[in-house]
Amino acid sequence: MARINLLPWRAERRKLRQKEFLGMLGLAAALALLISFLIVMYFSGQLEGQQNRNNYLSEQIVLVDQQILEIEELDKKKANLLARKQVIEQLQASRSEMVHLFDELVRTIPEGVRLSSIKQSGQTLTLEGLAQSNARVSSYMRNLDESAWMSNPDLTVIEAKGEDKGLPNQFSLNVTLKGPTSPEEAAANAADAAPEAPAAPEAAAPVAGGAL
Repeated sequence: MARINLLPWRAERRKLRQKEFLGMLGLAAALALLISFLIVMYFSGQLEGQQNRNNYLSEQIVLVDQQILEIEELDKKKANLLARKQVIEQLQASRSEMVHLFDELVRTIPEGVRLSSIKQSGQTLTLEGLAQSNARVSSYMRNLDESAWMSNPDLTVIEAKGEDKGLPNQFSLNVTLKGPTSPEEAAANAADAAPEAPAAPEAAAPVAGGAL
């Protein structure tokens, strides 16, 4: 009976399977490397894109900060311009008020009173002058109290030490400035106001250093 040796065929098949296994293993390794490379590239692209977005945001933040500084400078300039405008408007308003005020000062001064100094501090006007007698000062204070531009006269000093014998009493008083409620009222008050008639001569001698 003849015998057939199958060992070489089995060895060849084993080698073939080993080659196929090694080839599949190499293919799997290559595929794994390719997938790993693709994953790394994907995440690298994502990181690079995020970094680009971060850089863009940083640049925009710098631009916005610059714009904020420019806006702050513009706000400061605007505030300065508004302050200047307000000062100009106040000067324009006070210019006409000063005309009325000096006209009112002239109208309210009675006979026997002469002003030597006028000082303004805010809404307070300090009037200094000479008078024939205390009664002349009292008459002047009444005129000021009835004025449309001044009110609340407050006598601070009255002394008989004037060098002028006809006006021996030196006085100082404060008065509060005010304005009429409307231009029509101011015009009406200016038209109706008139200097007070001279008072009768005083019989009594002026009181030195006395206050009303």
